[in-house]
Amino acid sequence: MNRRDFLTGVAAGLGTACISTNLSSALEVPASPKPLAHDRVTLGKTGIVTSRLAMGTGTIGYGGASNQTRTGVLTALLLKGYDRGLNFFDTADSYGSHPEVAAALRQIPRDKAVVMTKCDSRDPAEAKADVDRFLKELHTDYIDILLVHCVTEEDWTTRYRGVMDVFSEAKAQGKIRAHGVSCHSISALRAAAASPWVEVDLVRLNPIGAVMDDHPDTVTDVVREMRSQGKGIVGMKILGQGAMRQRQDEAIRYALRHEVLDAFTIGAENEQEQQDLIQRIAAA
Repeated sequence: MNRRDFLTGVAAGLGTACISTNLSSALEVPASPKPLAHDRVTLGKTGIVTSRLAMGTGTIGYGGASNQTRTGVLTALLLKGYDRGLNFFDTADSYGSHPEVAAALRQIPRDKAVVMTKCDSRDPAEAKADVDRFLKELHTDYIDILLVHCVTEEDWTTRYRGVMDVFSEAKAQGKIRAHGVSCHSISALRAAAASPWVEVDLVRLNPIGAVMDDHPDTVTDVVREMRSQGKGIVGMKILGQGAMRQRQDEAIRYALRHEVLDAFTIGAENEQEQQDLIQRIAAA
């Protein structure tokens, strides 16, 4: 589907007589009764508006590489997703995908994209240097969402207070719009729920508990608490890191049905997978 065909479809679906020539403007409407991948949703009280589906760039991502970066077609895939209405770019330092995201951002209006990246540093000085490096690598003046990456410690909100302060300072300086955490244990998730500093949480959620912090019901209860506080919730491991590859419809229905996620990220590795995800979300 090209950009013109997509815009025509959006306009028809909205019942409008005028077709916008700007993709993002055409899509800046409330989420439809039937959830769609390109619906615009707001992350908690942050005011950040994204597509419901984020384009993940970190499948098996570690050591500066991921399945997406190894293909050599990630930038083209991100731009294809943008043409399909997806404006949420999910990246991280450890994925090595900043250059591809930067290349995509150079070809679209910056204020029409939402960039979420993640910092692995636990030392405040290193984290401060990372923020400036990320801005340079992404060729942007600001990062929409910056997360402390892969936190497992129950006491992380005191242990890593220095890093949190660095993020707070960066927000005050306009370098980031919102800060938060990517949780990888139930104790870390509960600490995030209790912390007013957390504005966005990246949480692992799927119906079979694959690569998750605890039983899905337990995690969902904590996330509901987060939502009640106005935190933005982005789901990850929706397909259980491949464990539900043959049960994708079930996993997507689960992510949508519980209404605890504002948005969720899935890492397609080619255009066919991306289009299939978009169609499955519509069908769910």
